[in-house]
Amino acid sequence: MVERHAWLVRRIAHHLLARLPDSVLLDDLLQSGMVGLLEAARNFDAGKGASFETFAGIRIRGAMLDEIRRGDWVPRSVHKHSRQIADAIAAVQRREGRNAEDREVAEELGVSLDSYFSMLRDTSNGKILEMDDFDAGIDHHAEEGSLVASPFEDMARGRFLGELSRHIKSLPEREALVLSLYYDEELNLKDIGQVLEVSESRVSQIHSQAMHRLRAKLKEWKG
Repeated sequence: MVERHAWLVRRIAHHLLARLPDSVLLDDLLQSGMVGLLEAARNFDAGKGASFETFAGIRIRGAMLDEIRRGDWVPRSVHKHSRQIADAIAAVQRREGRNAEDREVAEELGVSLDSYFSMLRDTSNGKILEMDDFDAGIDHHAEEGSLVASPFEDMARGRFLGELSRHIKSLPEREALVLSLYYDEELNLKDIGQVLEVSESRVSQIHSQAMHRLRAKLKEWKG
Protein backbone atom coordinates (compact mmCIF):
# COMPACT_ATOMS: atom_id res chain seq x y z
CA MET A 1 0.00 0.00 0.00
CA VAL A 2 2.86 2.37 0.84
CA GLU A 3 4.66 1.61 -2.42
CA ARG A 4 1.50 2.15 -4.45
CA HIS A 5 0.88 5.57 -2.89
CA ALA A 6 4.43 6.95 -2.74
CA TRP A 7 3.48 9.18 -5.70
CA LEU A 8 0.99 10.94 -3.42
CA VAL A 9 3.81 12.09 -1.12
CA ARG A 10 5.70 13.62 -4.03
CA ARG A 11 2.62 15.31 -5.45
CA ILE A 12 1.70 16.93 -2.13
CA ALA A 13 5.32 17.92 -1.48
CA HIS A 14 5.63 19.72 -4.82
CA HIS A 15 2.25 21.38 -4.29
CA LEU A 16 3.36 22.77 -0.90
CA LEU A 17 6.83 23.66 -2.08
CA ALA A 18 5.45 26.01 -4.71
CA ARG A 19 4.05 28.15 -1.87
CA LEU A 20 7.01 28.04 0.48
CA PRO A 21 10.27 29.99 0.74
CA ASP A 22 13.49 28.63 -0.77
CA SER A 23 14.73 27.72 2.72
CA VAL A 24 12.27 24.79 2.80
CA LEU A 25 13.81 21.79 1.03
CA LEU A 26 11.93 19.23 -1.04
CA ASP A 27 13.81 16.34 0.60
CA ASP A 28 12.59 17.44 4.04
CA LEU A 29 9.00 17.47 2.83
CA LEU A 30 9.36 14.07 1.20
CA GLN A 31 10.87 12.56 4.35
CA SER A 32 8.15 13.84 6.66
CA GLY A 33 5.50 12.94 4.09
CA MET A 34 6.69 9.33 3.96
CA VAL A 35 6.36 9.18 7.75
CA GLY A 36 2.78 10.41 7.36
CA LEU A 37 2.12 7.78 4.69
CA LEU A 38 3.48 4.99 6.90
CA GLU A 39 1.27 6.14 9.77
CA ALA A 40 -1.72 6.24 7.43
CA ALA A 41 -1.03 2.67 6.26
CA ARG A 42 -0.84 1.47 9.87
CA ASN A 43 -4.01 3.20 11.00
CA PHE A 44 -6.29 3.02 7.97
CA ASP A 45 -9.62 1.30 8.51
CA ALA A 46 -11.60 0.75 5.30
CA GLY A 47 -14.72 0.28 7.41
CA LYS A 48 -14.76 3.99 8.27
CA GLY A 49 -15.94 4.85 4.78
CA ALA A 50 -13.09 7.03 3.52
CA SER A 51 -10.76 5.95 0.73
CA PHE A 52 -7.13 5.30 1.61
CA GLU A 53 -5.98 8.06 -0.75
CA THR A 54 -8.16 10.62 1.07
CA PHE A 55 -7.08 9.40 4.50
CA ALA A 56 -3.41 9.24 3.55
CA GLY A 57 -3.49 12.66 1.91
CA ILE A 58 -4.62 14.24 5.18
CA ARG A 59 -1.90 12.45 7.16
CA ILE A 60 0.84 13.22 4.62
CA ARG A 61 0.01 16.90 4.37
CA GLY A 62 -0.35 17.22 8.14
CA ALA A 63 3.01 15.55 8.74
CA MET A 64 4.70 17.96 6.32
CA LEU A 65 3.13 21.01 7.94
CA ASP A 66 4.07 19.79 11.42
CA GLU A 67 7.68 19.34 10.33
CA ILE A 68 7.83 22.84 8.83
CA ARG A 69 6.31 24.45 11.92
CA ARG A 70 8.64 22.59 14.27
CA GLY A 71 11.57 24.13 12.42
CA ASP A 72 10.11 27.65 12.50
CA TRP A 73 12.62 29.84 10.65
CA VAL A 74 10.55 33.01 10.89
CA PRO A 75 12.23 35.86 12.84
CA ARG A 76 10.37 37.10 15.90
CA SER A 77 10.09 40.54 14.31
CA VAL A 78 7.93 39.06 11.54
CA HIS A 79 5.51 37.51 14.06
CA LYS A 80 5.43 40.83 15.92
CA HIS A 81 4.67 42.82 12.76
CA SER A 82 1.96 40.35 11.81
CA ARG A 83 0.19 40.87 15.14
CA GLN A 84 0.60 44.64 14.88
CA ILE A 85 -0.91 44.75 11.38
CA ALA A 86 -3.89 42.60 12.37
CA ASP A 87 -4.49 44.77 15.46
CA ALA A 88 -4.21 47.98 13.42
CA ILE A 89 -6.66 46.72 10.80
CA ALA A 90 -9.11 45.67 13.53
CA ALA A 91 -8.84 49.09 15.23
CA VAL A 92 -9.54 50.98 11.99
CA GLN A 93 -12.44 48.70 11.08
CA ARG A 94 -14.04 49.13 14.53
CA ARG A 95 -13.66 52.90 14.31
CA GLU A 96 -14.78 53.36 10.70
CA GLY A 97 -17.25 50.48 10.39
CA ARG A 98 -15.80 49.36 7.03
CA ASN A 99 -12.73 47.73 5.51
CA ALA A 100 -9.55 49.61 6.40
CA GLU A 101 -7.61 51.30 3.61
CA ASP A 102 -3.85 50.97 3.21
CA ARG A 103 -3.23 54.59 4.21
CA GLU A 104 -5.37 54.24 7.35
CA VAL A 105 -3.57 51.10 8.50
CA ALA A 106 -0.19 52.75 7.97
CA GLU A 107 -1.32 55.77 10.01
CA GLU A 108 -2.61 53.49 12.77
CA LEU A 109 0.78 51.79 12.86
CA GLY A 110 2.56 55.13 12.81
CA VAL A 111 4.64 54.27 9.74
CA SER A 112 4.86 55.45 6.14
CA LEU A 113 2.87 53.72 3.41
CA ASP A 114 6.08 52.31 1.93
CA SER A 115 7.10 50.93 5.34
CA TYR A 116 3.68 49.34 5.71
CA PHE A 117 4.00 47.65 2.32
CA SER A 118 7.45 46.42 3.36
CA MET A 119 5.95 44.93 6.54
CA LEU A 120 3.31 43.19 4.43
CA ARG A 121 5.98 41.66 2.20
CA ASP A 122 7.95 40.44 5.21
CA THR A 123 4.93 38.88 6.90
CA SER A 124 3.79 37.30 3.63
CA ASN A 125 7.18 35.62 3.22
CA GLY A 126 7.02 34.49 6.82
CA LYS A 127 3.69 32.72 6.59
CA ILE A 128 3.23 29.06 5.78
CA LEU A 129 0.01 28.25 3.97
CA GLU A 130 -1.91 30.78 5.98
CA MET A 131 -5.37 29.48 5.12
CA ASP A 132 -4.50 26.35 7.09
CA ASP A 133 -4.55 28.52 10.21
CA PHE A 134 -8.25 29.08 9.54
CA ASP A 135 -9.02 25.48 8.63
CA ALA A 136 -11.66 24.12 10.95
CA GLY A 137 -11.90 20.90 8.96
CA ILE A 138 -10.92 17.40 10.03
CA ASP A 139 -7.46 17.43 11.51
CA HIS A 140 -4.86 14.71 11.10
CA HIS A 141 -4.53 14.51 14.90
CA ALA A 142 -8.09 13.17 15.14
CA GLU A 143 -8.79 9.84 16.76
CA GLU A 144 -6.55 7.15 15.27
CA GLY A 145 -8.02 5.57 12.17
CA SER A 146 -11.06 7.80 12.20
CA LEU A 147 -12.20 10.67 10.03
CA VAL A 148 -15.44 11.09 11.95
CA ALA A 149 -15.78 14.26 14.00
CA SER A 150 -18.07 14.54 17.02
CA PRO A 151 -21.45 16.27 16.61
CA PHE A 152 -20.10 19.28 18.51
CA GLU A 153 -17.01 19.46 16.27
CA ASP A 154 -19.23 19.25 13.18
CA MET A 155 -21.41 22.10 14.47
CA ALA A 156 -18.43 24.26 15.46
CA ARG A 157 -16.72 23.62 12.14
CA GLY A 158 -19.85 24.48 10.19
CA ARG A 159 -20.39 27.74 12.06
CA PHE A 160 -16.74 28.75 11.75
CA LEU A 161 -16.54 28.00 8.04
CA GLY A 162 -19.75 29.95 7.56
CA GLU A 163 -18.18 32.96 9.29
CA LEU A 164 -14.98 32.58 7.31
CA SER A 165 -16.90 32.43 4.02
CA ARG A 166 -18.95 35.49 4.94
CA HIS A 167 -15.87 37.53 5.81
CA ILE A 168 -14.03 36.48 2.64
CA LYS A 169 -16.99 37.77 0.62
CA SER A 170 -16.78 41.08 2.51
CA LEU A 171 -13.14 41.64 1.54
CA PRO A 172 -12.23 44.26 -1.08
CA GLU A 173 -12.78 42.74 -4.51
CA ARG A 174 -9.10 42.42 -5.44
CA GLU A 175 -8.18 40.75 -2.14
CA ALA A 176 -11.03 38.24 -2.44
CA LEU A 177 -9.97 37.49 -6.02
CA VAL A 178 -6.35 36.86 -5.01
CA LEU A 179 -7.47 34.41 -2.30
CA SER A 180 -9.74 32.63 -4.76
CA LEU A 181 -7.03 32.31 -7.41
CA TYR A 182 -4.44 31.21 -4.86
CA TYR A 183 -6.42 28.72 -2.76
CA ASP A 184 -9.25 27.60 -5.06
CA GLU A 185 -7.60 27.76 -8.48
CA GLU A 186 -4.14 26.98 -6.98
CA LEU A 187 -2.31 29.55 -9.09
CA ASN A 188 1.07 30.76 -7.84
CA LEU A 189 1.79 34.43 -7.15
CA LYS A 190 3.48 34.96 -10.51
CA ASP A 191 0.48 33.62 -12.44
CA ILE A 192 -1.92 35.72 -10.36
CA GLY A 193 0.20 38.78 -11.12
CA GLN A 194 -0.23 38.10 -14.83
CA VAL A 195 -4.00 37.81 -14.40
CA LEU A 196 -4.19 41.09 -12.45
CA GLU A 197 -1.45 42.77 -14.49
CA VAL A 198 0.59 43.64 -11.40
CA SER A 199 3.96 42.48 -10.08
CA GLU A 200 4.43 39.30 -8.08
CA SER A 201 5.54 41.48 -5.15
CA ARG A 202 2.24 43.39 -5.27
CA VAL A 203 0.26 40.14 -5.30
CA SER A 204 2.20 39.07 -2.21
CA GLN A 205 1.21 42.33 -0.49
CA ILE A 206 -2.44 41.91 -1.42
CA HIS A 207 -2.47 38.32 -0.18
CA SER A 208 -0.80 39.27 3.10
CA GLN A 209 -3.21 42.13 3.72
CA ALA A 210 -6.22 39.91 2.96
CA MET A 211 -5.05 37.35 5.52
CA HIS A 212 -4.44 40.02 8.15
CA ARG A 213 -7.86 41.47 7.44
CA LEU A 214 -9.47 38.05 7.93
CA ARG A 215 -7.60 37.58 11.20
CA ALA A 216 -8.88 40.91 12.40
CA LYS A 217 -12.45 40.06 11.42
CA LEU A 218 -12.33 36.61 13.05
CA LYS A 219 -10.34 37.52 16.15
CA GLU A 220 -13.30 38.14 18.44
CA TRP A 221 -15.32 35.22 17.03
CA LYS A 222 -12.50 32.75 17.62
CA GLY A 223 -11.89 34.18 21.08
